[in-house]
Amino acid sequence: MKNILVSLMALLVIATACGPKKESTKPAISGAAGEVIVVIPKAQWEGEAGSAIRDVLADAYPYLPQKEAMFTLMNVPESGVNQLLRTHRNMLYVKIADTCACQMSVRHDVWAAPQTMLLVSAPDEIAAAEFIRTNRESVVETFEKAERDRNIAGARLYEDKGVRMVVEDLFGGSPSFPQGYTIKKQAEDFIWISYETATTIQGVLIYSYPYTGNYQFTPTALLAKRDEITRKQVPAQAEGSYMIANPNIIPGYRMVTYGGISRREIRSLWDTQGDFMGGPFISHAFLSRDGSRVIVTEGFVYAAKHKKRNYLRQMDGIVSSFTWKE
Repeated sequence: MKNILVSLMALLVIATACGPKKESTKPAISGAAGEVIVVIPKAQWEGEAGSAIRDVLADAYPYLPQKEAMFTLMNVPESGVNQLLRTHRNMLYVKIADTCACQMSVRHDVWAAPQTMLLVSAPDEIAAAEFIRTNRESVVETFEKAERDRNIAGARLYEDKGVRMVVEDLFGGSPSFPQGYTIKKQAEDFIWISYETATTIQGVLIYSYPYTGNYQFTPTALLAKRDEITRKQVPAQAEGSYMIANPNIIPGYRMVTYGGISRREIRSLWDTQGDFMGGPFISHAFLSRDGSRVIVTEGFVYAAKHKKRNYLRQMDGIVSSFTWKE
């Protein structure tokens, strides 16, 4: 087993480091969104190493109204990685051997495209568990980025150019909206674009307002402005009701950069004043190209009868896909 894994990792390094770069001719990835194949012997999966992997990758996805795991994990021993499984979208290979040092590396498109493979090695199970927990953010972000990049690529591949042109005329740039998204409402410095089924709503709100100082980018200021906008522009189903940010939730807040644009990201839950609707949202706030205005792009989900993790990841991909007009 050790020899097989050593050979596999050596081949992965050679395959990704040598030879001219060519357009991928590999098969398309398999597996559902949010799944990760964990390649590790069953005994180690049921031991300390597996416990650490589950603690990190199967922890609760943040800012959902009901608990859902960040990733759906499936354990497979190395001997079980057959022709079908090797094309899986996300793979975590764990090698534990006394000849190994604690280290981690990422490979892309090894057997399929667009595939992400994370390789982790350690000398023993205790060291592996500690290493995985210590590097929690990197492990999670490796697969979060993979899912985000796929969603961005999908939105761009099936983009509705007509919707983009309308948004670009208003804000100087636009996210990529897949076919099926339509303009639900348009007002001065505001647009609401939505994809709706009988039981779900995936909505994107884009609005802008004059920039007067960096204090506008604090979570408190961004959410206050959001509530001001949504009270005017985003009614709920009951008469007189409207969307608000859930006041009982401390939002997630961080700096991110996508498409060369530095953004303030907020994740939280939305609610309705005077109604019973609600769900998760993700928003990006950044300066306009000329620095005179704050632009906010927000993706929100309403899916009362469904799990919401994958819907929210799709919205993450759309808002992250914003680029300036060429």
